[in-house]
Amino acid sequence: MTEIEKKLENNGIRPTAMRILIYKFMAQKEVAIALTDIEDAFVKAERTTLYRTLKTFEDKGIVHHIDDGTGISKYALCEQGCNCELDQDLHLHFHCSNCDKTVCLTDHKIPHINLPDGYIAEDANLVITGICEKCSGH
Repeated sequence: MTEIEKKLENNGIRPTAMRILIYKFMAQKEVAIALTDIEDAFVKAERTTLYRTLKTFEDKGIVHHIDDGTGISKYALCEQGCNCELDQDLHLHFHCSNCDKTVCLTDHKIPHINLPDGYIAEDANLVITGICEKCSGH
C-alpha cells in the first residue's frame, strides 16, 4: 500500500485510481487549484466525478477550500496533522494580483480570535492580495 493510499484510508476515503491520481496531481502543485485545473488535467474523466472527489477530500480533511476573492473556488492539500479546526489550523493565503495564483502560507497561522458572547465561528478565511515573490523578482 502506498503512502497516498494510507493517507486516504486513514481519512476514511476508499483509495480509487481516480482519487489517487487527483491527490498526486494536487501534491505536485505549489499553488491552490480550481476544479477547472483538474478538469484540464483529466479531460477524459467525468466532471461530476472530479467534483465529487474534491468534495469528498474536503469533507474528510484532505483538502481545504479557499475563497481568494476571485469568485473561483480553489483547493489545496491540507498539511500533515491538519484537522481544519478554527482554533489551530488556520493559516494565511496569498493571492497574486499579477499571475492570479493563490498559495497557502502554512507557516503563518491566523491567531485565535475571541468573538463576542453568542457568536459562533463556522469558518474563517484570510487572504492577502498583492504581488508574489516570483512576480516581484525576489
